[in-house]
This record gives sequence, C-alpha cells and structure tokens, in this order.
Amino acid sequence: MNSTLDLFRLDGRVAIVTGASSGLGVGFARGLAEAGADIALGARRLDRLDETRDMIESLGRRCIAVRTDVAKPEECQRLVDATVEAFGQVDILVNNAGVSSAVPASKETPEDFRGVIDINLNGCYWMAQACGRVMGPGSSVINISSALSVTTAGLPQAAYTASKAGLLGLTRDLAQQWGSRKGIRVNALAPGFFESEMTTSYREGYLDAQLKRIPLGRMGTAPEITAAAVFLASSASTYMTGQTMLVDGGLTIA
Repeated sequence: MNSTLDLFRLDGRVAIVTGASSGLGVGFARGLAEAGADIALGARRLDRLDETRDMIESLGRRCIAVRTDVAKPEECQRLVDATVEAFGQVDILVNNAGVSSAVPASKETPEDFRGVIDINLNGCYWMAQACGRVMGPGSSVINISSALSVTTAGLPQAAYTASKAGLLGLTRDLAQQWGSRKGIRVNALAPGFFESEMTTSYREGYLDAQLKRIPLGRMGTAPEITAAAVFLASSASTYMTGQTMLVDGGLTIA
C-alpha cells in the first residue's frame, strides 16, 4: 500500500504548463518536475521559455518548449501535438497563461476587453479542448483563476475579473462532461496576491492597502501556490473535481 506522501508523486506523468515563461508558471513547472513529471512548456516568449526548460532539465526531467499563443486554437493544438510526439501522452494541464488589465469600464475599448477574454478564458478552453481529446482516465486539468473571481480589490478590472470568474463556470462544466465519461478531473486554483509580473505593475501603495484585508497579513510565496497545484495534479486529489481551491491568505473571508 502506498504511503500518503506517495500520492503526491507524479512519476511517469506528463504535464503541459502554459504561461511558463515567467512568474507563477515557472513555479508550477518546477514543482511538477520536482514531483516527477516531464514537462511541456507553452508561452509567447520563446527565449524565456528556453530558460525555464533549462531549469527543468537540470532537475533531471525531460522538457520541451513550444512558442504558444493560447488565444489561437491552432497553436494550442500544436502544443498538445508536440507533447504527444515527444512524450507519448498528456496527463496534466496547468492552464496558467493570462494577462491583466486595469482600465475604467467607461473607457475600456472592445479590443482591450476581448484581448483579455481571448487569453484568460478562451485560451484556457482551447487548451483544455485540445488536451481533452488525448488525455486518459486519471488525468487532471487545473485552470488558474484568481481570488478576484469571487471578490474585488479596488482596481477597475472588469475584463480580468470577468475572465477569471468565467473560468469557474468552465471548470464546473468540463468536470461534469468529462468525469464519468473520460475519467478526467477538472479543478480551478484561485490565487490571491503572489509576486508576479502583474503585481509589479500595480500603483505605489496599492498592495500595502490590500495586505490589510488579508488575515495572514502578507502576500503568498511561490511554493505555497505550487504545492496546491501539485496536489490537484496528483493522486492525492482523485476525489476532487469541479472545485475551486482558493489560496489567498484569507482574502475572500475578510
């Protein structure tokens, strides 16, 4: 009988991580590799992807990097095809690619709004759709949403929050469609405030004001959100699907 810790191992599994050129995506890729998975990386900045690939390979795992714009279904399919060609399977998808915006609703252009939705929501669907065609029973899709899908945080972020809230509905629907029929689990991970390229663009004083709302009184660290992703990817969470896991220091209860 396997120990509880063994349930968290990902040996022999293959994971696709989008948005893996920086920030939380790099952490997700590293954490999954440390747990034993081979990794396929997707993002628009290939030079940064190569850095992540080198880091994954230094851990002794196999890794490929494919330039991918998730807003384009054909590029999502290309990433999945390349993964199957390289590793023979896809077991885990971390739908992490995303962009942020902070534009007053009265000034946001249709192009700006659609651009955020195309990546954050539509892109996750195209990736899940392409992976769902090849994933076998026991596979796991993890949609990276946000605590802002269920609360607000003092910025005009209609496109971003709408996209992240939409991911929660997409997660539930895919979990229902693919649970008994395909044996694929689909869950959402909703981070609160973690250091990333997005947080470096916030206006001065904004994060300090938000920290006052968080019962734990601080931002999260990369290992704290990565560990949650490993849990959802692994056999430790085989009786979870259609759920949203908030990792936010208590932001959404304040």
